[in-house]
Formats: sequence, structure tokens, C-alpha cells
Amino acid sequence: MNKSQNTIPVGDEIFRLVYESPASLPGRNKWLTRDADVRKIEELLGMPTDTIGAPLWVSGDRKRCAECRRETNWLDIVSSALEHVHSREMIARVILGEQKFVNTEAPRAIADLKCFQCKAAINNLRSFKCHNWAYAMPAMLKVLQHMNKA
Repeated sequence: MNKSQNTIPVGDEIFRLVYESPASLPGRNKWLTRDADVRKIEELLGMPTDTIGAPLWVSGDRKRCAECRRETNWLDIVSSALEHVHSREMIARVILGEQKFVNTEAPRAIADLKCFQCKAAINNLRSFKCHNWAYAMPAMLKVLQHMNKA
């Protein structure tokens, strides 16, 4: 595995092993994005209601915004990404696409993340995953890839 590359495409079997592992998300807490916020994400992305059916996981050391106490989740990730980094189409591909990806960065915090509600900086969210995007420690991914070849 190339050390400078943090996100790599993987096959379905490897992805399933990473995605279903509780160890695949760094941080003290792991939780799902609530349904009302998933519907708001669809609205922001211009998708029909109920397009996103798979669970949108997040993890971090604290579940709530320090300022307004709103639960931090994928709505914060998507709204921040739309404002600073990615197009609606790119985010939709990440959430709904077929290619499976695993990111091995396991950051201390996701950069440039702001609360959807109060716009305060969020520095406690560590990772996120959906049906085709997940985080895994590099050593874990290496073992799973080796097992898959055997």
C-alpha cells in the first residue's frame, strides 16, 4: 500500500469487512445520522426524498456541537463540503456510487467542518462512512487485503 495515498478503491469483500468492523471508525463515540438530517442532505444535494437509504455513520470524541449542542453528523459534513470543497454531484457519487473506497488517514479531526445550525467550528468529528466509503487503520486494511488474497 502506497503510504502517500490515503484513499484507495477496494473490492466489495474487503469493504464489507472494514465497514462492518466496529474498529473501523476512530474516536470515542460512533453514531448514525438521524433521519431528519438525511432528508435535509437530500434537499441540499437536490435529490428526491428517500434517495439515501443506507446508514450514514460518524464518529468522534464528542457527539454535539460545543456551541449550540446540535448533534454533529453527515449534514455538517455535506454542508461544509458544499461551501468549501466539493460539488453536489461529487458528494452524491460518494454517498450513492458503486465504487467502494477505504480511507486510512484516521484524522484527529475533519478539516474545515462547521455546524450546520450555528456555523461554529467543529473539531471533534474524526471520521464518517456510508455504504461505499469507510475508514480503517492502515494495518487493519493491510491484513484484510492479505486475507482476501489467500
